[in-house]
Amino acid sequence: MTSFAFATAARIVFGAGCSAQLPGLVAGFGTRPFVCTGATPARFEALLDRLDGARTWPVAGEPTLDDIRAAVAAAREHGADVVVGLGGGAVLDAAKLIAALVPNDGDLLDYLEVIGRAQPLGAKPLPFLAVPTTAGTGSEVTMNGVVTSPEHGVKVSMRHPSMLARVALVDPELTLGCPPAVTASSGLDALTQCLEPYVSPFANPITDGFCAEGLRRAGRSLRRAYRDGDDLDARTDMALCSLLGGLALANAKLGAVHGLAGVIGGLTGAPHGLTCAVLLVESCRGTIEALRERAPDAPALARYAEAGALLSGTPGLSGAAGVDALLDWLAETVRLLEVPTISQLGITPEQYPQICRQAAASSSMKGNPIVLDAAELQAILERSA
Repeated sequence: MTSFAFATAARIVFGAGCSAQLPGLVAGFGTRPFVCTGATPARFEALLDRLDGARTWPVAGEPTLDDIRAAVAAAREHGADVVVGLGGGAVLDAAKLIAALVPNDGDLLDYLEVIGRAQPLGAKPLPFLAVPTTAGTGSEVTMNGVVTSPEHGVKVSMRHPSMLARVALVDPELTLGCPPAVTASSGLDALTQCLEPYVSPFANPITDGFCAEGLRRAGRSLRRAYRDGDDLDARTDMALCSLLGGLALANAKLGAVHGLAGVIGGLTGAPHGLTCAVLLVESCRGTIEALRERAPDAPALARYAEAGALLSGTPGLSGAAGVDALLDWLAETVRLLEVPTISQLGITPEQYPQICRQAAASSSMKGNPIVLDAAELQAILERSA
């Protein structure tokens, strides 16, 4: 068995209504909370009003370098001693970055990968509590924060084990009424983050269990949550799928979907979950075709078949039948959830070579079960258009 390590949030609290514990949990870490929320914090006004001494900072979309710099300055001015992220993946990433940067000198670029100097953090981050309000990124249990650099046209990460949340508070009730389009993109992102680590060469027995359970729950509840945003059982399944995907990806890596999505998101500004949803079917198909052609005995093919059985709810499927079931289920779900194409995101064929070059070099691509060449990556983009 391959050696592995596993790291996650110090504490995970899951269940309908558990967000009521937030004020007491925050008080255990500090008295001057800095709270990142989505663009409409009034949605959670009742909860925010119970956080004494808090300053609220709305995050309108995917955070940019300047957004994070401004928020760090505001948190320091507030005298923040604890940071809370109450929102979707972009909000949680912003809060995670702010918590890490407030006690540390220098600029954000000193610590960022790819476009920065990737220096280690000198001081320990402020305590960070993560409260997701969408079921998608799993950011509540990962050690990296993603930020967009418009001037570089990329999304990049800052990561360190000390950036893991002190508490991940996952309340499915907070996702009730989430708009169908957001439910679709975030839900397909959560599914992807269970599927890619499951077929990754870095998979291990702990992440395998998380992935299998997440896929099973997505298979029975993603379409239901999209059809009825107030279906608490479906929302609970998807919140757990997202959490399990975050636990898995943080410890077993991702693959081609995320490798391509990170680049396209940086170019277009499209939300992360949406870009993953757009690329999911053809990235899987392209990887499976490459495996069948160049590595037909690879264990990942059996994993794809198992995923097909889990998502379709058809126990016992294996081999080609299981793989076909996976691709059919994904394609039908993407159709039912009205996911757009990459051309509708604003990507043109002239950009394909650049996207392929950047994606091939991305850290997210390291978990793909086979290295895809430029022609194979371009074929994924063409079929996703």
